[in-house]
Amino acid sequence: MLHRVLKRAGLPMVRFHDLRHTFATLALQNGVDIKTVSGMLEHFSAGFTLDTYAHVTTAAQKEAARTTEKVLTAAI
Repeated sequence: MLHRVLKRAGLPMVRFHDLRHTFATLALQNGVDIKTVSGMLEHFSAGFTLDTYAHVTTAAQKEAARTTEKVLTAAI
């Protein structure tokens, strides 16, 4: 059914499971705490959610680099 809806809407084919990964990654990156995300996905542990669903994005890597630069610059 999902593929039929996506096809009609002219959207790329994805699996329902892909949407879970997208949800978890976006929720975590936007400040939703891991326990809440884990509970919403009905996982047995927050660690499982992080290991399985939280994907590092380029934007997150760039933000981490900027934060590290600020900390190091302030220390000098």
